[in-house]
Amino acid sequence: MEILYLLIPVSVVLVFAIAVAFWWSVRSGQFDDLEGPGFKILMDDDGPDIPTSAPTGKDDSGKV
Repeated sequence: MEILYLLIPVSVVLVFAIAVAFWWSVRSGQFDDLEGPGFKILMDDDGPDIPTSAPTGKDDSGKV
């Protein structure tokens, strides 16, 4: 039973230290996505609703 007088405060201090370390890592940018923007430029975003060429104002016969 006496060991609980030691283990409970040690566990509370350990949880507090882990929370502080996590807070520091989030605030300092350790979880920022550094690879995502590099891969996003390689993604193909041409969908079926995006026109492949600009309209020229001419019909198929070449007349305006």
